[in-house]
Amino acid sequence: MPKALVTGSMGFVGKFLVAELESQGWQVKGFNLRNDQNICDEEFVRNILDIFRPDAVFHLAAQAYVPESFTSPQRAFLINTIGSLNILESVRKLGLKCHVHMAGTSEEYGPAKLEHAELMPSSPYGVSKVAMDYLGQLYARSYGMHVIVTRAFNHTGPGRGEMYAESSWAKQIAEMEKGKRSSVLHGNLKSRRNYTDVRDIVKAYIRTVSLSPGVYKVCSDVNVSMQDIMDIYIDLAECTIQLEESSSLYRPNDFSFQQPTCDIPDWKPEISLKETLRDLLDYWRQRV
Repeated sequence: MPKALVTGSMGFVGKFLVAELESQGWQVKGFNLRNDQNICDEEFVRNILDIFRPDAVFHLAAQAYVPESFTSPQRAFLINTIGSLNILESVRKLGLKCHVHMAGTSEEYGPAKLEHAELMPSSPYGVSKVAMDYLGQLYARSYGMHVIVTRAFNHTGPGRGEMYAESSWAKQIAEMEKGKRSSVLHGNLKSRRNYTDVRDIVKAYIRTVSLSPGVYKVCSDVNVSMQDIMDIYIDLAECTIQLEESSSLYRPNDFSFQQPTCDIPDWKPEISLKETLRDLLDYWRQRV
């Protein structure tokens, strides 16, 4: 039975990844700050790796909310860059032969034209992830480590944190359906994103550890505007939706992604965007 260490195992993506790994026959060890397991503590990280000796490390632990990185950039770099370095250094020092998957992000591209492979991060979060990304590539070249970096575009689904736009809207609509609020607050509806269901994303992550070291984009085939997302919700809602724009919900230095192309062979998303958003709305309907 192959063994996997998953950092950020109790986070939104981590919980789905752990479940999918176990369903595929992996022995999984979680690593999460909620259990007082701190990715920023290099000695602790090294001890865990030394004891468990995994065949693969799925490194998801991160400060992942883009607006928070503007208010606390130091924390973003401490967790996303130094925490990731702790994983790489621990694997190197222990001489482990495990495959290391590092969960990067489309935020590394920012508004760049993807065909030129240019990185133009537009937030401290994006910059901290670029640093992690380049460290992973450096360790692969310099020490022969098997490091895979994924740059996943937006992913969502049931359990997504309410600070993210598409989940916030689902929660607000569920509250409107129960008469608890009169409108849905929103920010920029013109920006374009690329959404994939989290349940598809974790299957892609598992697929990557069998690939050659390198950088892989994980995405769906179609970009959508945030207005498109809202329109799907309006269609799914069981009441008439009143929208209310809020300037406070516009993020600094906002942009629209260019249309990406997935790099992962033998994988493609199976869950439609409408199904994903329906499941997310149902998730909130059960909780408000």
